[in-house]
Amino acid sequence: MAQDASTWAGSWAGSRALLRRLRDLMAGSGAAEQRLHKIVTLIAANLVAEVCSVYVRRAGDVLELFATEGLSQDAVHRTRLQLGEGLVGDIAAHARPLALADAQSHPQFALRTETGEEIYSSFMGVPIVRDGRVLGVLAVQNRTPRTYADEELETLETIAMLLAEIVTSGELVAPGELHADANLLATPSRLEGVRASPGLTMGTALLHQPKIMITNVLADDPEIEQSRIDEALSQVQSALDTALERPDLAGAGEHRDILEMFRMFAQDRGWIKRINEAIQTGLTAEAAVQMVQDDTRARLSQASDRYLRERLLDFEDLTNQMLTRLVGSNQAPAPIGENAILVARGLGPSELLSYRAGLLSGIILEEGSATAHIAIVARALDLAMVVQVPGILDRVSHGDDVLIDADEGHVFLRPADDILESFNAAMMVRDDRQRAYAAIKNLPAISQDGTEVRLMINAGLPVDAARLSEVGAQGIGLYRTEISFLAKAEFPNIAAQAEIYSQVFDSTDDDQPIVFRTLDIGGDKLFPSIADAGEENPAMGWRSLRISLDRPAVLRQQLRALILAAAGRNLHVMFPMLTDVGEFSAARSLLERELERAKHLGTPRPKTIKVGAMLEIPALAWSLSSLLPKIDFLSIGSNDLAQFFFAADRNNPRIDGRYDALSPTFLSLLASLREQAEDQAVPINICGEIAGRTLEAMALVGIGYRSLSMSAGSVGPIKSMIRSTDIAKLSSFTEELLLLPISSLRTRLRAYAKDHNIDL
Repeated sequence: MAQDASTWAGSWAGSRALLRRLRDLMAGSGAAEQRLHKIVTLIAANLVAEVCSVYVRRAGDVLELFATEGLSQDAVHRTRLQLGEGLVGDIAAHARPLALADAQSHPQFALRTETGEEIYSSFMGVPIVRDGRVLGVLAVQNRTPRTYADEELETLETIAMLLAEIVTSGELVAPGELHADANLLATPSRLEGVRASPGLTMGTALLHQPKIMITNVLADDPEIEQSRIDEALSQVQSALDTALERPDLAGAGEHRDILEMFRMFAQDRGWIKRINEAIQTGLTAEAAVQMVQDDTRARLSQASDRYLRERLLDFEDLTNQMLTRLVGSNQAPAPIGENAILVARGLGPSELLSYRAGLLSGIILEEGSATAHIAIVARALDLAMVVQVPGILDRVSHGDDVLIDADEGHVFLRPADDILESFNAAMMVRDDRQRAYAAIKNLPAISQDGTEVRLMINAGLPVDAARLSEVGAQGIGLYRTEISFLAKAEFPNIAAQAEIYSQVFDSTDDDQPIVFRTLDIGGDKLFPSIADAGEENPAMGWRSLRISLDRPAVLRQQLRALILAAAGRNLHVMFPMLTDVGEFSAARSLLERELERAKHLGTPRPKTIKVGAMLEIPALAWSLSSLLPKIDFLSIGSNDLAQFFFAADRNNPRIDGRYDALSPTFLSLLASLREQAEDQAVPINICGEIAGRTLEAMALVGIGYRSLSMSAGSVGPIKSMIRSTDIAKLSSFTEELLLLPISSLRTRLRAYAKDHNIDL
């Protein structure tokens, strides 16, 4: 039943009174455990609970009962649960609360007879969290089945925030159990991560926003705290406006779309409402923001969907901006010079842009992903970046020397002289190679025996098209139309889409083809208003063309925008993730309808139009003879094709490297596809990771491919490889290798390249 305003006001006032009494107990005299016992007694009385217990997380991920009112006192320090064991362990493992009317029927319930808890039925518990780490669990129990009210759960969460102070004080558990071994901070270390933005750089560690200490948790006047929140939000908005005016981010680009979306986050009503409710319980503005941050982190960090996990970084960015303004910036680290390496657990785009231009040369994140918004902004700023570096914050100190090899995903802390010398040599070699690639950018990719290979780039933003002339590529073999839209809260209308596509056309010459792949969302690229994130196996579920055919209005809008943008120019449209010929026919039919509509309305149409298919699913290979007469070109999506061919999730680190795209079986499939396309005089191109790596690209030209599409940074190395190769000899060698009964040809191909002076 809904409560009226007076009831709510009474409950908020009661909560504030309880918090003040708890605060007085925590600040009182006596040993910490004595104060903790008084605290659980007070909580039990105020929440009408027969049991209140505090479990503290100790070394080895053990949760130890430290204080209880209602359970046997003999169980204190004797009862221990592993992380994930029992209801208490489940709360700690997932950083989420539990409220159960019949706890013993829950599958996670684990009885500890020494506690005497078998007589209690209902259970409510919340994690004790500080800075994203679960420090323990606060729980209450009752004999009779009881449905705990939402406000009781909220009150318990607020109390748990207070208890985090006594746990982190060092009075209950030695600080060494809460932090990594300090010896790690003194020795050289090499850590592995994931490349997010390429490059080699060296500099000095700059810890991003050292821990903000919230010393004032309770407030007397909620209205004053509310006004402080409003002022902090206004300051964040103003800082975002300033960031958008930075000269190094001038011009259109996805990074600007991300900042615009971040500005929307700062106006999110649900987020602001939760902060306001926390203030009403008696918390200060900064404590309320911290509490909501901890709760959001606990919920979203458990999400299996990558999109939701990346949004967590955006919300944490916003929260950190708020806390800095509420608490003050007097905790900032000592300034360092240029070439700073920014180190953080997670980072949002506005936080990155709060650093002055030119200060940073690289970024290292303990979390994050190569597809997160921060990675896109880092690439726009040409910053080397490595993510998913576990333990980096436990090992680095402000001012440490740091090396980043973002090409390989390596991080070196406090490097020894020999490592530093080798790294300097590697940077010199890299610079020399970049100059060599620049010297041949205007030369054709023609082999030693006169065979020409067409090199094109993969792109996803209008600004990427400008790199064609920069690297000497011959067109865009794959334009991922969805990339510009992933940062937007709503699917863009026809005019907005047409504007983006027009920018791409305007950035290229008429003789440079641009292959627009229609919307490819789902899987690891989720668009909130269209794609469903609830699938158990999204890579093989409702994604890509399957979504477009189920939502034909979305596909027709995109096709209409492409026709508008291509007026008087050559248009190449490609449909992705086809499983059978019928899907292509259905998609092409929608395109024909849009062309007829444009003709009927007198809308300028493309000068020419070519329609292609992307082969990513092995099943389509057996329908190729029926498909080829219907298409103008064929593109091989090697990433997904290899994933489905080997039945190996390419995002699963457990099987990373188990199967090799340079296996005779996979290369034989690619050779067969190329032969069938050429027999029907259908141009064929291959894109994906294997087209952009020199050894794999060498194998592809060896089996007959003459058109490759890759990231812009790979064009120089691939062109150099081709210009140093006799493709006729390579083809004869490769043909023999395909007959070998082995799992990979990598070693043999590398040896061949070395023996024949091929530049890899």
